Amino acid sequence: MRYDVICFDCDSTLSKIEGIDELAKWAGVGEEMAKLTDLAMNGELPLEAVYAKRLETIQPDRASIEKLGDLYIQEMVEGVEDVFKTLIGQGKDVHIISGGLRQAILPLASVLNIPEHHVHAVDIFFNTDGSYSKFDETSPLARSGGKHEICKQLLDGKQSLVIIGDGKTDMEAKQPGVTVIGFGGVCDRAVTRELADYFVNDKSINFLYPLIK
Repeated sequence: MRYDVICFDCDSTLSKIEGIDELAKWAGVGEEMAKLTDLAMNGELPLEAVYAKRLETIQPDRASIEKLGDLYIQEMVEGVEDVFKTLIGQGKDVHIISGGLRQAILPLASVLNIPEHHVHAVDIFFNTDGSYSKFDETSPLARSGGKHEICKQLLDGKQSLVIIGDGKTDMEAKQPGVTVIGFGGVCDRAVTRELADYFVNDKSINFLYPLIK
């Protein structure tokens, strides 16, 4: 099927890592925070129940966000650059929708030739010395159902949208006109297999292309 808008999750979809878990490891609280991430992505806890707690515990500074931005690029899933080059070359309307931190995702978006205003994620703010200040608590992507809201906005006036992702938050985007494709190449989640309209379990994102071209 041909879609008017094509959206991708970032963590465990475009890149093999979960950004918040990497930040937690560097802060020495990796195991505790990874459990919270997994509970949220599997739909066992609402995202808003863990979002603020993780960042308040980790306190990521500007340097760690820059380091994470580099890691997203280093750990790109196989085929991502080719798929994006093809879609953009065809003039497709491509977006990244993530509950991750926007400043860490922007370098990856730049490599993929995605403009900043097509990156929908949660802004993080720093103090003048580069230490952590706060995150954008008003962002819909810091709570359950946020991707549903963003997809509804992007679908406005369009006929069809597809979103590709690995977790429960991506599955919540379902609504009339929206197709949800589960990607299990990095993390194969039972809830995603159950709720996705289509499910792809391959290490390369190239195998998604026939479903979204």
